[in-house]
Amino acid sequence: MNELQSKFAVSERRACLVIDQPRQSQRYQPKVSSDEPALLKDILNLVREFPRYGYRLICGKLRQLGWTINPKRVYRIWKKEGLKVPIKKQKKRRMGDSTNASHRQRAEHPNHVWSWDFIFDRTASGKALKWLNIVDEFTRENLCLEVGYGFTSEDVIDQLAHISKERSLPKFIRSDNGPEFIAEKLKNWLANLDVGTLYVAPGSPWENAFAESFNSRFRDEFLALEVFDNLQAAKILTGQWRKNYNEARPHSSLGYVPPSEFARQCSVSVAGAPSTEHCRNNTTNFNQPVLS
Repeated sequence: MNELQSKFAVSERRACLVIDQPRQSQRYQPKVSSDEPALLKDILNLVREFPRYGYRLICGKLRQLGWTINPKRVYRIWKKEGLKVPIKKQKKRRMGDSTNASHRQRAEHPNHVWSWDFIFDRTASGKALKWLNIVDEFTRENLCLEVGYGFTSEDVIDQLAHISKERSLPKFIRSDNGPEFIAEKLKNWLANLDVGTLYVAPGSPWENAFAESFNSRFRDEFLALEVFDNLQAAKILTGQWRKNYNEARPHSSLGYVPPSEFARQCSVSVAGAPSTEHCRNNTTNFNQPVLS
């Protein structure tokens, strides 16, 4: 407006009349909240710490820090500062080779259905690393995130035995058809404990959606950002990331609360049956057909 007035030597009133704009618009000054600088500082700190988080997850982290804030305000600041989540690289998906039919069982309460899978990366010197992850499909908790140079069926059994010391084993466990998962020794061990095995169809990674989703987050938010000098460094950094994922990272499918907090909300009732009615109202399950 000032430029228009100077160019044509007209008053503010005349300039506003010509461009059909109310004069009040020239006097409007946006109100800046007194806490805006502190909020912006926290947002930028979180973006630096969690570069793969969008504004909704950042909003969830801000609430954990004590801010009473809605996503719209975070989005406004996000756009104003020109913040963006880095473009994700295309991921090659691994194809299954199982001859077993596809079984789909919806998780109805904690410890009902677990998913497990492997994910791979390398050390700085190029040595291959392999992670075993186990996820509770109902609470989205990561129950195991163990890294090593390789795993046998005996190693997988050891990890399940370790978990069973702290919580009961599930009714079903879902996986692809990797050799560690279809080994007779492992299947017999699970059968003796009344744990059913669900194998996804060949070339159908979406049937193991929870494990694949976790793998995607793990690679995007951790593996793509870290360099491992050796196996011990990978173990330490993995443990730190797993703790943050379970206890601090907001989960979009759980109403933006961390998996551990959601699991506490789904704690076992006095009668010993899972109290899942509240949980069902706060979680978004994948649309999976139920095993007949």
